[in-house]
Amino acid sequence: MKTAVLIPCYNESATIEKVVSDFKKVMPHADIYVYDNNSTDGTDKIARDNGAIVRYEYKQGKGNVVRSMFRDIDADCYIMVDGDDTYPAESALEFEKLVLEKNVDMVIGDRLSSTYFEENDRPFHNVGNKMVRWLINLFFSSELKDIMTGMRGFSYNFVKSFPIVSKEFEIETEMSVFALMHNFAIEEIPIDYRDRVEGSESKLNTYRDGYKVLRMIFTLIRDQKPLLFFTTFSLFLLIIAALYFFPILIRFLSSGYVLKIPTLIVISTVVIIAALTFLTGVILHVLKKQHNANLEHHLTLIDLNKKNK
Repeated sequence: MKTAVLIPCYNESATIEKVVSDFKKVMPHADIYVYDNNSTDGTDKIARDNGAIVRYEYKQGKGNVVRSMFRDIDADCYIMVDGDDTYPAESALEFEKLVLEKNVDMVIGDRLSSTYFEENDRPFHNVGNKMVRWLINLFFSSELKDIMTGMRGFSYNFVKSFPIVSKEFEIETEMSVFALMHNFAIEEIPIDYRDRVEGSESKLNTYRDGYKVLRMIFTLIRDQKPLLFFTTFSLFLLIIAALYFFPILIRFLSSGYVLKIPTLIVISTVVIIAALTFLTGVILHVLKKQHNANLEHHLTLIDLNKKNK
């Protein structure tokens, strides 16, 4: 059984040596891959000198790096971790055990139930993590404790089935929702989190990347739950139409006169749009169910191929 440790990196020269060394010590049987994303501080050389397999992704952004890693590497178990030395390598063995022995498709390293809020001194990051967690759990009927953690374990089936859309840091949110919506086995493990060492700078911009994550959540709700999304929008239009229509109706019932005919025309148009919006949601819902069925067929073929090998 082959295990691959995947470390996406951008200018992590202050920490990459320790990260690679820690994982080599804890998991000497694993292949350790460092994917360099246009670093200018010699991260790739340090990683290579310490025994990592170094590859490159020239399209900037963590999502682009993860896409390349998932496409390029074949393994039975994947451990993905950031190169900033904020996650403990010792937890990887438990991740590996869950994936290989218990057939868990995605293991989540839960920082928020452990030391994250004590170690992280950026209050807006803390608020953002809680808000994203609340939104995902609300709209996708889950109870995940950490949506945006950078340490995860994956099965072969998950890695080869996950169609990555994100280009940057919203990748963690996307993979969490994909696992939830397609009935992959998910397990969360509390892990210790330590803040970055002095001289190591976070690449995450609180406001810019926070906006991108929220935009990704909006997109995922639209794409993964189209009936809910379009029905809600249709209901909103009908409420607006009703607010303008009932005063006209009441006036007609009391006086027998129809006033504000142009307003009635606009109301009729809004009602038609609402009906078309609802039908759009129904059609997309059916297509989504067909897509889910195709994914299940794809996973079955993967399992058959693995057994044949």
